[in-house]
Amino acid sequence: MGTITIGIGLALVALGAVGYSGSGAPTSLIPAAVGGVLLLCGVLARDVKRRKLVMHVAVTVGLLGFLGSIPGLMKLPTLLAGGEVARPAAVQAQSIMAVLTGVFVLLCVRSFISARRNRQGA
Repeated sequence: MGTITIGIGLALVALGAVGYSGSGAPTSLIPAAVGGVLLLCGVLARDVKRRKLVMHVAVTVGLLGFLGSIPGLMKLPTLLAGGEVARPAAVQAQSIMAVLTGVFVLLCVRSFISARRNRQGA
């Protein structure tokens, strides 16, 4: 999961950088901040002794990122249907962030369940 965490972190950093370069709004850096924390967690998770704690921190950050980006995801159908939304670029960025962090949280939960089953079976 460390490598996946690094990948998701890099994707979120890129999303924040692209959003900021396009709009200049400081809030467009939120995905980059979440991605930076996930990137750090992914690097720290390579240490076996720290892995469990660090990955629990990472999934918590991912969950908070997902919950924070849900409002944009809820506006996406309106945007895709050609309707008017305030700040369409923000809606797109929040939707991408919601998908990335949502998939990340699901992968983490699946990994945690698998790790628990492996420990119980050993």
